[in-house]
Amino acid sequence: QLQASGGGLVQAGGSLRLSCAASVRMISNYGTGWFRQAPGKEREFVAALIWHGGSTYYADSVKGRFTISRDNAKNTVYLQMNSLKPEDTARYYCAAHLFGSNAYGPYDYWGQGTQVTVSS
Repeated sequence: QLQASGGGLVQAGGSLRLSCAASVRMISNYGTGWFRQAPGKEREFVAALIWHGGSTYYADSVKGRFTISRDNAKNTVYLQMNSLKPEDTARYYCAAHLFGSNAYGPYDYWGQGTQVTVSS
């Protein structure tokens, strides 16, 4: 249902844009989020765009550096990541929930994840 892409290896200070292509109809009807999980750590919330009104939410650790957005015509959600730091290294997952209005979940659909590695 969700296909994440765009990860890779980047130097600290660099940028990446993750994409999450959805096979569900009308991604605009879904609350969408990005989460990440580093080795040995629990999965953590990164950013979300709720269904109604388009409000966005960010973890404090990425606020001001990451931006979540959505292209309804392409049924795709993006995570623009700037000023990347080594501590941003993780596998990033996109998630979606029909009419989702809670940034932190629950989410019904999850992508397979895409690896982001930031070198110092």
